[in-house]
Amino acid sequence: MLTEERLQRIVAITDREGSVSVQELSQELNISKSTIRRDLIVLDNDRRVTKVRGGAVSNNMQYRTTDETVSFRKECNIDAKRAIGRYAASLIKDGDFVYIDAGTTTELMIDYIEPRRNVTFVTNGIGHAKKLTHLGFTVHILGGEFKLETEAIVGEETLIALDKYNFTKGFFGANGVSIQNGITTPDYREAVLKKKALSRCKEKYILCDSSKFSKISSVSFADIKKACIITDKFDNDKYSKYPNIIKV
Repeated sequence: MLTEERLQRIVAITDREGSVSVQELSQELNISKSTIRRDLIVLDNDRRVTKVRGGAVSNNMQYRTTDETVSFRKECNIDAKRAIGRYAASLIKDGDFVYIDAGTTTELMIDYIEPRRNVTFVTNGIGHAKKLTHLGFTVHILGGEFKLETEAIVGEETLIALDKYNFTKGFFGANGVSIQNGITTPDYREAVLKKKALSRCKEKYILCDSSKFSKISSVSFADIKKACIITDKFDNDKYSKYPNIIKV
């Protein structure tokens, strides 16, 4: 295989998968790891891929460093979000003590929760609290600073409040999912809160439609293997090997 042909194939594989390891490239192309590492240096210098520790990330992978407004996100991928929300709601059982993270997919999930269950909720989402209360549930809302863009409560006071809770289940939103960077969100305060709340949950669920995969936001709050990820159906062999990713 000629050098340029090999480089083109590495770029094509990296673009297809979003991110790829040296080991994976070596196996797919039947080329030594040392050759792959040298090729990645060349491709990184040419800005055709981005070299990272142990592999490469596609330059076509989208990075997002700011939050979109709730009103905008509510209109995006609505059918996928409904399917995800319906499945997630079915996981809630009588006697559960549930944390629901602020977010448009987690809010849609509330529409499918059966009313009059013996379930108590804690949330940092203003809209979430209102909807759950109207359904007749007992709801505790965390205190702290109100963030307008995501309609979420965040801050030091919110983190302190979480210390007293031990949840049976937790449902979280995310802005990006990638193998190299894990589960991400643009805002540091929200990332810290999500990470803390995840640590207080026995069962952890990330509600994330397929448009978020191979996307990276500014701050990582969990490894891709640390929670069950509920998403809609999509074709990407890179993620199919993870048994914790459920496609509905």
